Amino acid sequence: MTMSEQWADRTVAVLGGTGPQGRGLARRFAAAGIRVVLGSRDAGRASDVAATLAESIGGGSAAVTGATNADAAAAGDIVLVAVPWDGHRELLVELAPQLAGKIVVDCVNPLGFDKQGAYALPVEEGSAAQQARAVLPDSIVTAAFHHVSAVLLEDPEVTTVDTDVLVLGDDREATDLVQELASAIPGVRGVYGGRLRNAHQVEALTANLISVNRRYKVHAGLRVTDL
Repeated sequence: MTMSEQWADRTVAVLGGTGPQGRGLARRFAAAGIRVVLGSRDAGRASDVAATLAESIGGGSAAVTGATNADAAAAGDIVLVAVPWDGHRELLVELAPQLAGKIVVDCVNPLGFDKQGAYALPVEEGSAAQQARAVLPDSIVTAAFHHVSAVLLEDPEVTTVDTDVLVLGDDREATDLVQELASAIPGVRGVYGGRLRNAHQVEALTANLISVNRRYKVHAGLRVTDL
């Protein structure tokens, strides 16, 4: 069974899909034959970005569509949250009815920046993913895609992305499915990374990778060895 056949009956929605990370993930999923809906506060902007992506990957306009975040959340079977940390809680509270009963994949890294670089911000619930679970009690919340370079995801010249994606969550079927979704991106492998309570250190590690990238002028990823 091909990847497109495996996902023929599923739609992936990306909230914040017009930002760099959301656009990049949408590009890779659509290129793998997965139906994608980009969400944005501005439906017109989402539709424009979706049309540009569809044209660039040659997948046809049906492969990627755009909508408001609310309509995207309603349309998706799996919903990725790729919005800025500042609006994270507010958006999820607003969209809780549309996200009920769905697998939600939180990709958000709560980071601050100063003259010394990036650093992890404290989160009352422990992590962005745990905050999502707190405000989405009727959804199955997982966490993934924290360390994938948006620059590489968006670059049409990059055919494979050399990284593992750590997937966290408390529902085995959900984490298995998100691992499969990660592995739809050529070069990427989805790896189970523990329960949702361990999401803080995964989100925070992004600050270290940003430091690596700045020092070595690269777009670094992670690999888990001996698997």
